[in-house]
Amino acid sequence: MDLIDATPNDVIVHSWPEVCEQLFQDSWQPVIGRFRSNYAYRGVSDRAYDLSPSFARQCRGKAQLEYHLLRNFKKYAEIQGGNAHFSDWRWITIAQHHGLPTRLLDWTYSPFVALHFATANTFRYDLDGAIWAVNYVETNRLLPPPLRDVLEGEGSNAFTLEMIERALPEIFDYDQLSPEPMALFFEPPSLDERIVNQFAFFSVMSSPLAGLHTWLRERPQLFRRIIIPRELKWEIRDKLDQSNITERILFPGLDGLADWLARHYRPVT
Repeated sequence: MDLIDATPNDVIVHSWPEVCEQLFQDSWQPVIGRFRSNYAYRGVSDRAYDLSPSFARQCRGKAQLEYHLLRNFKKYAEIQGGNAHFSDWRWITIAQHHGLPTRLLDWTYSPFVALHFATANTFRYDLDGAIWAVNYVETNRLLPPPLRDVLEGEGSNAFTLEMIERALPEIFDYDQLSPEPMALFFEPPSLDERIVNQFAFFSVMSSPLAGLHTWLRERPQLFRRIIIPRELKWEIRDKLDQSNITERILFPGLDGLADWLARHYRPVT
């Protein structure tokens, strides 16, 4: 990952109660009388990490490689039951889920799932972590027609793949919609239990090389960043484990179980 300096919206927390308070800040919705956050969350083990997607990190400056990566993924994935009638929106979502470098970035509706990813790597406990929190409701409202029209017509705050496909049949249509960079948040389909258990959410920029952090710096009202000091990571990790926010739940199967046990029994020293 590339590195990023401090942002004006950084909030440093110093205790578990303060972490919880910051994660659920602004979640009260007076119109419906419920606590429902408008934020998407992303946890990183190192506060210096930026919001560049995997494609931009791996294929620096070579935007044309996105087409070839996706083309070949579709070609070979069909052997395993792929569907030739899927849109590129759907293909790129599947590809991201299986580890192909794409312009998509993983987020979650769950602040505690994000907190898990900020503290899961115990080999980075010498570094401060961070939780990025982005107001996806306001972000999506900044989109131009026809995307905003579909969103408003559905009375929804977030897109589904079907809604995006209705407005823009292919992802490359998104790139041509505006000369200015755009950010969009959408819910992936429930491809498997991992998507469901992680309460998964994706962001996508209108360029394969664009970093969401650069776009957000020009719109500071849309985000905040909660800094997790390294001294606090063990306490957070233990309390998440006791709350059953672990690899065993978030990555169902034997791989997740093994990862959880390997981390859970690693000595503090």
